[in-house]
Amino acid sequence: MKHHLAIACSLLALTACDKTPEQTAKTLPLQVSAADTIYYGGDILTMAGDEPEYAQAIATQGDKIIFVGDKNKALEHKFGKTKLIDLQGKTLMPGFVDGHSHVYGVGLQAMVANVLPSPDGDANTVEQIVNILTAAQNNPDYTTFIEKTGAILGFGYDDAELDRYPTKIDLDRVSTEKPVIIIHTSGHLSVANSKALAMAGIDENTENPKGGLIRRMANSQEPNGVLEENAHFGLLFKLMQSFDPDLQDLMLQEGQKLYTKYGYTTAQEGRATQEAYDSMVRASKADKFVIDVVAYADMATSSSFMDSPYNSKNYTNHFRIGGVKLNFDGSPQGKTAWLSHPYLKAPEGQEQGYAGYPTFNDEQAYQYIETAFANDWQVMTHANGDAAIEQFLNAVENANNKLGKKDRRPVLIHGQTIRQDQVNRLKELGIFPSLFPMHTFYWGDWHVNSVLGHPRADFISPTHAVRKQGLMFSTHHDAPVALPNALRVLDATVNRTTRTDQVLGPDQRVSVYTALQAMTTWPAYQHFEESLKGQLKQGMQADLIILDNNPLKIKPAELHNLQVLETISRGETVYSKN
Repeated sequence: MKHHLAIACSLLALTACDKTPEQTAKTLPLQVSAADTIYYGGDILTMAGDEPEYAQAIATQGDKIIFVGDKNKALEHKFGKTKLIDLQGKTLMPGFVDGHSHVYGVGLQAMVANVLPSPDGDANTVEQIVNILTAAQNNPDYTTFIEKTGAILGFGYDDAELDRYPTKIDLDRVSTEKPVIIIHTSGHLSVANSKALAMAGIDENTENPKGGLIRRMANSQEPNGVLEENAHFGLLFKLMQSFDPDLQDLMLQEGQKLYTKYGYTTAQEGRATQEAYDSMVRASKADKFVIDVVAYADMATSSSFMDSPYNSKNYTNHFRIGGVKLNFDGSPQGKTAWLSHPYLKAPEGQEQGYAGYPTFNDEQAYQYIETAFANDWQVMTHANGDAAIEQFLNAVENANNKLGKKDRRPVLIHGQTIRQDQVNRLKELGIFPSLFPMHTFYWGDWHVNSVLGHPRADFISPTHAVRKQGLMFSTHHDAPVALPNALRVLDATVNRTTRTDQVLGPDQRVSVYTALQAMTTWPAYQHFEESLKGQLKQGMQADLIILDNNPLKIKPAELHNLQVLETISRGETVYSKN
């Protein structure tokens, strides 16, 4: 018997026959964690390298990815309640991370009249705008907003596509009893009817605010209804004071739906006012967010809530404050961006030689950036014109010299007309660029024919030049400036085609994979979230999307036709096309 026992022990040494049962148990294989869901059977694009990498399967548990790789090994995580999802040839990849937009404003856009031109709306003439606004008063999609505020609001008019510029005279046709306001597609201008101007206290005696302009009737001081920059924001903030908490909360929920529809698992509120912050805190406490929302406080007006416990690298019920936001100028398509050389054609009421204007003087700009750095606040700065970009670069350089350079990741937002010499400075200053290549489609022809002309127009949002410099970058839609349509962003970044099918700056196109990095991996880095998002790796957040086709395997011209079939945020489906 002893002989047989010895043989058994020698053959089964790993069982350690001479050890106690407790000791023996420790040598057994580690238990495999049970997956909630295992995906397989399609193109699983991990976004984990500088070149495309695919996995056979991915397993998730709770809000985390627990396995990426071989299908058979993934199936080792299958237990009784594990869901097996056969992708049936569809494509799974990381959820899109929003480089810059305004989720609160998107909610507003969803609840007011759509005065965008085609392809996103039907407002291609001033007469159509008047008709849309008139009909909105009886449209149940918009009446909630009208009843709660007493105002009729439209979003998205675009003078680049209209037959002429609208004025208060046009909007007075809609109503003389209610304020009627339309917001420019850039978000930097508006047109108000007589009632709205009176509500804002604007008349012929009102001076232009600093960093803003009230356009006037010909040969008169009487306002014509068009308000630029700080004049516009003054009116808008006045209107927003009438938004009760119920309306604010509804706006946020409606906005969130649009982001999930287009595959975003992280959205940004890129200029949070106190009202927006309060609404997002309520949503977080009530657990109403289904995707992550990172907010940046409008530093000039709303930095008081930067001492909030939500100012953290960690999310609380999908919400956190990421830093502060500054606006150094306006919009190129609205011709309020601050350029170093004049616009090709001056806007109405301006002489040739007009080059836009800054929001702040140099002293103010430098102080804001220095204050942000001193408080360790990540600062995002809207700068479209090359003069505004220069001001931002110099302000960062000044702050670095005073406070020392460290990994603060200040972000240049838009950078539309950045010059090559300014691209060269980004890396040395530690600035992360978030670019806006959708301009090539929506306003590319306008940039060529009216705003900049060649060759300046060819270099807008120069993604290739930035990448050639060795920099990461993100891309964005700046919703509600445009719909938060990720696939339109992808298409514009890769193809750079205008509405008339011209290629604007062919040398600034990048590959599909690079464009996808700018929507996943790199904006995650922008937000200091590179260890959590943007790639399919074990331990990362289970933020996933399923597309009807592989962006890397279709013709570039077809990219905008891609469909998001499902959006999965932290392991939970938050949007399904079916």
